[in-house]
Amino acid sequence: MKDFMDKDFLLTTETAKKLYHEHAEGMPIIDYHCHLQPKEIYEDKKFRNLAEVWLGAGDRYGDHYKWRSLRARGYEEDSISGPEDDYKKYLQFVESMPYFVGNPLYHWSHLEMRRYFDIDDIINAKNAKKIWDKANKKLETLTAREMMYKFKVDTVCTTDDPVDSLEWHKKMNADKTLKVHVRPAFRPDKAINVELDWFESWVNQLAGVVGYKIASLHDLEKALEERVAFFHEMGSRLSDHALDVVHYAPATYEQANAVFLKGMKHEPVSDLEQDYYKGYVLVFLGRLYHKYGWVQQYHIGALRNNSKSMLKKIGPDTGFDAIEDQNYMEKLSALLGALDETDELPKTILYCLNPRDNYALTVLAGCFQKEGVKGRVQVGTAWWFLDQQDGMRQNLETLMQVGLVAQSVGMLTDSRSFLAYPRHEYYRRLLCQMLGNLVESGQYPKEELDTLGKIVEDICYNNAKEYFGF
Repeated sequence: MKDFMDKDFLLTTETAKKLYHEHAEGMPIIDYHCHLQPKEIYEDKKFRNLAEVWLGAGDRYGDHYKWRSLRARGYEEDSISGPEDDYKKYLQFVESMPYFVGNPLYHWSHLEMRRYFDIDDIINAKNAKKIWDKANKKLETLTAREMMYKFKVDTVCTTDDPVDSLEWHKKMNADKTLKVHVRPAFRPDKAINVELDWFESWVNQLAGVVGYKIASLHDLEKALEERVAFFHEMGSRLSDHALDVVHYAPATYEQANAVFLKGMKHEPVSDLEQDYYKGYVLVFLGRLYHKYGWVQQYHIGALRNNSKSMLKKIGPDTGFDAIEDQNYMEKLSALLGALDETDELPKTILYCLNPRDNYALTVLAGCFQKEGVKGRVQVGTAWWFLDQQDGMRQNLETLMQVGLVAQSVGMLTDSRSFLAYPRHEYYRRLLCQMLGNLVESGQYPKEELDTLGKIVEDICYNNAKEYFGF
């Protein structure tokens, strides 16, 4: 019987151990998609205790993975995401830990205690007070920035609305003491979701930022281009789109503008009209990203806000989203093809939340490569609910079989937590185990082990650095 999560955790062959310890383990991190708050990085936030940094501050902002598991245990919502006593919230999480058997939370949580706080104890009720006291002592000096430095984080890309002033990014750009590059990422979902109630109010907010009235789609295009230019000046080199459902149909300006005007008047917008408007705007933005040399990311397949009662009680983005199952390959192909046809398709990373789409998405990505660009269109790492052993293995296996895993830009956290960086370690261990198995089973020559080591280093860091142009 192996020791629990020893130094060779998830590594069962000598080749895997060599690849991880000699190549993956020490590589820096480029976290090119996350939901960290720029203000907390700039101010080098000091957390009041382990409950705040581990579970959330009690303001409905925190780690959804942990919240969902605690809800399944039947706890009151205020003791999960709300204002209940910090130690009570912490204690119910620790007492629940043995019941997370088989869940990635069990491994993540132990890695977090070990890597940040030097705590090797099993997380359970018996050790709760000891862990609480030792971790809180560490938090007296373990600030937000120090947490990133521990993992050699080179670059972090936050997720930012086009109307954002980026004031904290400005301050970080001028801060010579900050050892991490923090870049904004352009997230224009609110400009695209024309069917939603708040579309008109957001457009008016954008108008206030750019200083002129937005009365037509032409005005919106002008405003978005100005914001892309501003984000570029602030160091942004990528965008991110939550395409829960892919909408695309070829449309004239007049057709798309008519839908824009309906959205501004809060009139119902049909699925076909969404195809016209959203497809038109995505093509416009894709061309804009190509002009600026950006990477665009499409996160596809979330089914959001499923519990309407909890949406009313605590709002969106609090852990009540699920996996969409619509078919979208034909529309996605047409969208990418429209950009490719005019040679204006930017580098693109595609993510799917439904595992059934891994093969279709990876094969589709292979249709849009370009001379001189490594992996111009590629499938990103396993995302959200797939960010676990089975999901990551499926993702990596698919990349090996019908793509090129060697060109992958690797892992990201997609997290709201400064304690999420051990997830890179988790991914790297699985990657090395899978590649090591190919050597050990005679499917890849041991004579190419140096090349394989370089491939591991590339996936962990080098590919992302080159791909994003950091």
